[in-house]
Amino acid sequence: MAAAALVNTMPGRLDGDSSEDTLASVDDLERLYAEHGWTGRFDRDAAELDAVRALRPRLRGFWELDEAAVVTLVNDLLAEARAVPRLVDHDGLGWHIHATPQDAPLPQRMAVEAAIAVVDVVRAGELDRLRVCEAEDCDDVVVDLSRNRSRRFCEGGCAARAHTAAYRARKAAATA
Repeated sequence: MAAAALVNTMPGRLDGDSSEDTLASVDDLERLYAEHGWTGRFDRDAAELDAVRALRPRLRGFWELDEAAVVTLVNDLLAEARAVPRLVDHDGLGWHIHATPQDAPLPQRMAVEAAIAVVDVVRAGELDRLRVCEAEDCDDVVVDLSRNRSRRFCEGGCAARAHTAAYRARKAAATA
């Protein structure tokens, strides 16, 4: 989910975390825009970057709030944008929903696209698939799309670090 990638550009929120903001420049925003297939208006300026960065903590609420609060957040984002869903077919994606005009500001489109995606998650009773990485030193968000609901770590290498640490701990215990 593109919203997770956007949220994960924020600096870490853990005590003592020194991670950097990975959405620090318009070039960073341009890479994120391209990687996640956003379409429509893209101003490529500092004001747009600031607005997108300001959106991130709000979207993180999808991973932190209970169902009732997530529903409120979804409804607020859609109402603020005066979202009007419509079916569209472009770029070989097949029919899907857009709820903002192509010329709407990028932060507005990002907010509405995230809200529309979460609508489906809530309606399917799958909100528990939105998680926070279980690594002790990471607070990135995770969208668990695995069949058996087993994804525990983000895409930042935390699984490899956790498995390596567990292996080393087992080896140390075996030699002790």
